[in-house]
Amino acid sequence: MKIPKALIICVLIVIGPFGYGQSSEGWEILFNGKNLKGWEKLNGTADYIIVDSAIVGTSKLNTPNTFLATKKVYKDFILEFEVKVENELNSGVQFRSLSNKSYKNGRVHGYQAEIDPSRRAYSGGIYDEARRKWLYPLGINPKGQKAFRPGQWNTYRVEAIGPHIRTWVNGVMCANLVDHLTAEGFIALQVHSINSHSQVGKKVMWRNIRIKTTDLNAERREPDPAVKEVSYLINQLTEGEKRRGYRLLWDGNSSKGWRGAKLDHFPESGWEMKDGVLTVLTTDGGESTGPGDIVTIDKFGDFELELEFMITKGANSGIKYYVDPALNKGAGSAIGCEYQILDNENHPDAKKGVLGNRTMASLYDLITAENLSNKEDQKRTPFKGVGTWNHARIMARNGKVEHWLNHEKVVEYDRFSQMFSALVNYSKYQKWPNFGRWPAGSILLQDHGNTVHFRSVKVREF
Repeated sequence: MKIPKALIICVLIVIGPFGYGQSSEGWEILFNGKNLKGWEKLNGTADYIIVDSAIVGTSKLNTPNTFLATKKVYKDFILEFEVKVENELNSGVQFRSLSNKSYKNGRVHGYQAEIDPSRRAYSGGIYDEARRKWLYPLGINPKGQKAFRPGQWNTYRVEAIGPHIRTWVNGVMCANLVDHLTAEGFIALQVHSINSHSQVGKKVMWRNIRIKTTDLNAERREPDPAVKEVSYLINQLTEGEKRRGYRLLWDGNSSKGWRGAKLDHFPESGWEMKDGVLTVLTTDGGESTGPGDIVTIDKFGDFELELEFMITKGANSGIKYYVDPALNKGAGSAIGCEYQILDNENHPDAKKGVLGNRTMASLYDLITAENLSNKEDQKRTPFKGVGTWNHARIMARNGKVEHWLNHEKVVEYDRFSQMFSALVNYSKYQKWPNFGRWPAGSILLQDHGNTVHFRSVKVREF
């Protein structure tokens, strides 16, 4: 049966190039399938050519990351494209990205939708290129890790509307980010730098690249409620966090809800609140020998705690939970389970304990932190460095406890298990009966004599 030409045209308009059932009205085609008009190459020297209506980037030794960028900048938009990459090559698509001489001599920086065919499977995650590193690693979303199909064409969707940045891969939601650092910038296709001859000549291909900048609310998708929202808003809660029961544990400017661990009031000096940052100031490097620890007045049983911290060189501190301030009235810190905060490279405590169980994000003196989210490199803990804001998260529910560092899981344990009891019995905590198993306790920020900064402290209870 011969199908009328007019009917074929109507079907194509309704279905669109991605088969989403959307009208093509209002979409701007970023690549015409014939030439690279409207694009320019930045930073590296990898090659981009056109083959069968696709842009093909090829890896090359002795060059930094290479980016094929739009000359036009975009603010709020929905971006769609298809990508296929050889398994040995990492890649990504930049958005709201910049290249300014004033920043690292023109280094491309900004948000990137990750293309990762490795076992790590972080495709669809959001990386902050040349700036804050991972903002939304896919270890936080196991369902999203399964969306990318190695060796095949994959369909991506990026929604960047105000501070809300969301991604989908092959129709599966991968990232749900809230961040307002950069409001606009170009789109760019990355050919990642390589460091071995075996990776030379590997290819990444893009096609059907389009963007929509108008009538976005009508086009945006409903987020998957199972995909965790990650917010980088400072001392603020998103509407989603409020609905899920979060509250600020520190309001950003006062000591409301906190007191000294061994006081009935907040320390009169040694803790500073300035420009939305809570700072314990340097004294002598001793454990609670300066202004002392601070604890929440409220006690918490099953909870999820999140905060950002920034350490100075050689610093030591910690976040404690299930704390009973009445247990230790003498010298030293109050007693509770501790999420260790430490400069592993420059503080001697990192080499003490047993097999690293006093290092960054470890359950202090009990369980060593390792990257449980990253199947490629579990020994690489995701600390972003001294002088940089890092994100800590502690989840405690029905006895199961998890430590997360920069949205990657690094510790998990059952505080009511025989294994936990055995660990406690061979630690410095053995003299405290029922340690770590109390029904509830305060949350503590530790004074260990070094300058450490905190902000965006929030909690929800179950």
